[in-house]
Amino acid sequence: MLGWALTFLIIALIAGALGFGGVAGTAASIAKILFFIFLIALVVSLVMHLFRRA
Repeated sequence: MLGWALTFLIIALIAGALGFGGVAGTAASIAKILFFIFLIALVVSLVMHLFRRA
C-alpha cells in the first residue's frame, strides 16, 4: 500500500512539473489518503502484535 502512495506521489510531481494542475492535485490527494491508511494499518498491526505477545 505504501508503494501505491509513492506511485501516486511521483505521478503528482511529474504532472505538476508538466503543468497538469488538476491531475497533480488529484494524484497528490490519493497519495495522501493512501499514506494515512497505511499509517493506520501500521499502528493497528503494532498494537495487535503487542497484545498477542502479552
